[in-house]
Amino acid sequence: MEKHEDIDRRSLALATVIAAAIDRDATREGLSRARQTCARWLADASVPAIVEWQSLLQREWPEIRADLLDPGERGQRLRQSNPFCGILSPKERWEIYRRFSREHQAA
Repeated sequence: MEKHEDIDRRSLALATVIAAAIDRDATREGLSRARQTCARWLADASVPAIVEWQSLLQREWPEIRADLLDPGERGQRLRQSNPFCGILSPKERWEIYRRFSREHQAA
């Protein structure tokens, strides 16, 4: 069974790859997709974490990026309801999952 801190580390690794993908894209399409995801989620339910993300997503990318990659407790909490899903391909996501699985087995 995975420990919560392992899940948090994996979540931060995913967020790091997501941020890098958005950094490379001058159009910031991933940011637009996250805003659309957040709006869709809010249409179904007003979950406090999603309301918080919706507010955060109105800011400039460098500020959003800092929140997404925050290694502290706030960042961990935000990544638990990360609207950036779909930015990474399934292959990219599974590569990170496999890497963390191997590390967990080696530990």
